Amino acid sequence: MKAVLYTQEKENEWNEFVKNAKNSLFMFNRSFMEYHKDRFTDNSLLFYDEEELVALLPASLKENKLYSHGGLTYGGFITSTKMKQHHMNECFECLKEYMQQNKIESILYKTIPYIYHKQGAQEDIYSLFLNDAKTEKIEPATVINLKDPLKMPKGRKAQVSRAKREGVEIVESTDFKTFIELENSVLSEHHNTKAVHTGEELELLHSRFPENIKLYAAMYKDKMIAGTVLFIYDTVVHTQYLAANDEAREIGALDYVVASVIENYKTTKAYLDFGISSEEGGKVLNEGLIFQKEGFGGRTIVYQTFSMKA
Repeated sequence: MKAVLYTQEKENEWNEFVKNAKNSLFMFNRSFMEYHKDRFTDNSLLFYDEEELVALLPASLKENKLYSHGGLTYGGFITSTKMKQHHMNECFECLKEYMQQNKIESILYKTIPYIYHKQGAQEDIYSLFLNDAKTEKIEPATVINLKDPLKMPKGRKAQVSRAKREGVEIVESTDFKTFIELENSVLSEHHNTKAVHTGEELELLHSRFPENIKLYAAMYKDKMIAGTVLFIYDTVVHTQYLAANDEAREIGALDYVVASVIENYKTTKAYLDFGISSEEGGKVLNEGLIFQKEGFGGRTIVYQTFSMKA
C-alpha cells in the first residue's frame, strides 16, 4: 500500500473514483473542493494497493497538522465497495507512515455520517480505534427519516397553514445573493457571525452542480423572507443554510419552506439532515435551535471528529 499526494494530473482519476464510491459526496469532486483553494493548503492523498486505487483522503495541511478536510463539512476516507476492514487497517498504517515521513504530527479526522453511505462504510472508525485515536468532537445533528417520518406537531402544522393563508409562495430560486443577504442579517443579529459562503460562491457552485445545490425561497409580497439552501446527495437532503426574518417567523414562512422540502423529497431520499445544533465542539447544546428542528420530527444522529497521532 502506498499514499500518493494529489496533483492536478490526477483530477479525472480522483473524480471518477468519487463518483463510484460507496460513501460518495459531490463535495469531494475537485470542482467543488477547489472553489476556495486559496484558503487551504491541499494535501489530499490517493491510496494504491500495487497499481489499483483503493481509497482517497481529502485533506488540507496547516503547519504540521493534517485536516480531513479543513474546508469541507465532512471528511475521512472515500472508498469503493471493494474496501474491507483489513484493507482499511492497511490504509491507516500507510497514512501514519506518510505522516511520519513528512513530519506531520497528527490528523484531525472528520467522519462521514452513516446516513450518507450507500453501503456500510465505517471501516475507518474501527481503524481509528485500533490506532488509539482520541474523540475530539461529538456534535448532535437533527435528521428526519423521510421513509418513516414522525408526525409534525399541531402547532407546526398550524404555522404552515397560516403561511399558505397569508399568500406565501415557495419557489425554487437562483437568487443566492439575496438569500445570503437575508442569512447574514439573521446571523449578524442573533449570533454575531456570517455565512461561510458568499452569494457569488453559491452561484458558482450551483453552476457547477445544478442538481446538487438548490435554493427554496419563501416569497411574500414579491420579497424573499425565508429560505433554505439545500445540498442534495444520493441518500440525503442537507439544509446547508436556513434563514427567516422576523416577518417570516411570525407568519410561518420557514415552516412552510421545510414542509415543502419534506414533501418534495420524501419519495426519492432517505433522510433530511438539518445539521448540527451545538457550539464549542459539541460541548454546548443550542437548545432553541435543536428544539426548532425536532419540531419537524427530527431526531439526533452524531457527527464525529477524531484526532490521531502519527
